[in-house]
Amino acid sequence: MSSFILALDQGTTSSRAILFDRAGRMHGIAQQEFRQIFPQSGWVEHDANEIWSSQLAVARQVMKETGVTAASIAAIGITNQRETVVLWDRKTGEPVANAIVWQDHRTAELCDSLRSDGHEPLFREKTGLVVDAYFSGTKLKWLLDHVPGARERARRGELAFGTVDSWLIFKLCGRHVIDTSNASRTLMFNIHTLRWDEELLELLDVPADLLPEVVPSSGVVGHAEAACFGAAIPIAGIAGDQQAATFGQACHGCGMAKNTYGTGCFMLLNTGKRAMSSRNNLLTTIGWTVNGVTEYMLEGAVFNAGAAVQWLRDGLGIIRESAEVEALATSVPDTGGVFFVPAFSGLGAPYWDAYARGTLVGISRGTTRAHIARATLAGIAYQSADVLEAMQKDAAMEMTELRVDGGAARNDLLMQFQADVLGVPVVRPAVTETTALGAAYLAGLAVGFWSSQDEIAAQWQVERRFEPAMSIDERAQRLATWRRAVERARAWVE
Repeated sequence: MSSFILALDQGTTSSRAILFDRAGRMHGIAQQEFRQIFPQSGWVEHDANEIWSSQLAVARQVMKETGVTAASIAAIGITNQRETVVLWDRKTGEPVANAIVWQDHRTAELCDSLRSDGHEPLFREKTGLVVDAYFSGTKLKWLLDHVPGARERARRGELAFGTVDSWLIFKLCGRHVIDTSNASRTLMFNIHTLRWDEELLELLDVPADLLPEVVPSSGVVGHAEAACFGAAIPIAGIAGDQQAATFGQACHGCGMAKNTYGTGCFMLLNTGKRAMSSRNNLLTTIGWTVNGVTEYMLEGAVFNAGAAVQWLRDGLGIIRESAEVEALATSVPDTGGVFFVPAFSGLGAPYWDAYARGTLVGISRGTTRAHIARATLAGIAYQSADVLEAMQKDAAMEMTELRVDGGAARNDLLMQFQADVLGVPVVRPAVTETTALGAAYLAGLAVGFWSSQDEIAAQWQVERRFEPAMSIDERAQRLATWRRAVERARAWVE
C-alpha cells in the first residue's frame, strides 16, 4: 500500500522535494539551489536544464535518504515558480533560450505600448491581470521576437511554450500540459471561459500551436517514466506556488486568506466560484480546479521580500546566513528612522511600477547594519500591509486573521511586526511548508490518498498566533511615513 505523496516544489532560487505522509507531516526533504543569471539590469534568467536536473536530483535524494521507493509513493504533486517562461524544442526536449524569470522586467516598454494603445481594459476583463512585465505573455513574445527563427518554428509546431510546471511534466512524462492556476498567470488565458483567448494571442503575436493543453489542478495527467524513479508514478497535482500554498493552508472557504513569505510576498483571498474584479490594483486569478469546480482568488503580489534579506547577505555582506537577520534586527529597538523600500525589480501590487527601484531613506550618521536589517524586515511587512488594505477595500470585508507560511514566516520579529502594522492577528501553522503540502494535497485527492477537502482542513494546526500590539495612531503614522518612502522609490528608472 502506498504511504506517501512526493511533492516537487520548484522555486525561484532552489528546487525541493518533500515526502508527506497521510497525516500531512513531512517524512523527508531535500533541497538544491541553482544559478541566478542577471544578463543586465532588470533582467533575470534561469537555465531550464538546471531547473530540471536540480528537481530530479532532489527527488531522488529524498527517496534515497528516507528509503522510500516508487512503490510506496501514491502520486506526485508539482508546484512551481509562476510566470517564468520556458521555450523548448518539442523533438529534442532542449530549451531554445534561457528561461525568463517572473522577476524580469525587460518587457516593461512593451507593456507601456499595450497600455498606451488602450488594450489594458481588455486584458483585465479577460485575464484578471494588469498589463505588466511580471506575467508570461510579454516574456514569450520577447523570446519569439529575439530568438532567431523562433516565431517561424513556433508556427510550424516545432516549439513548445510552458511555465515551469509544463516544463517539468514534459521532462517527466512527455505530455505538454498546464493547469488552470498557472494558465491564469500568462496574460493569454480567459479565466471566465477557461480557454486560451484568440484575441489576446493575436495582440501578443503568439501562435496557438505553442500552447499547452489546459488541465485541472487535481487529476492524473500522466506517469513519471520509470527511468526517473525506478517505477512509474502518477503525476496527479499541479498548481502555481501561491495557489498551492493557499490550498495547503486549508483556505478552502470564501473569505479565507494567506500570505506567503518567499523570494516575493504573495497574499491571496479566496473569493469562491466568483471571479471578483479589483478596483484597487489587485489581481483576479484562478486558485485551482478540483472535481470540475474552479475557484477564484484576489491576489496582491510583492516582488521582493526574502530577496531583500538575500541582498543583505550577498550584496552587502552584513549577514552570513539569511537566518541571522532576526538576531541582528532584534539587537536594536527600532529602525532608527530608516525605511527600506526593496523595489529591486520594481513594485508590484498595489503600485505596479516597473520603473521603481530599491531605496533606503532616513539614514543618519548613527545608522548601523542592525538598523538596516530591521528596516528590511519592516519593509517586507509594510508592503504586505499595502496589499491587505487594498484587498479589504475590494472584498468589502474585515479579515479576522491572516495565515502565513514560507521561509520568512519562521521569523518571530517579522511576524509580530506584521500583525502590528496590519492590525490583524497573524497565524502560523505547525507545517510552514504549505506550498509543497498544497501540491501534495491536490495530488492525493486525485488518487484517493485523502478522501476530501474536509479531511485535509482537519489536519491544519496552529503553531503560534501573533496578536497586534501597536496602537492605531502609531500604525497610521508608520504607514504614512512608509508611503512617503515609497513615493521616493517610484519612477526612478527613466
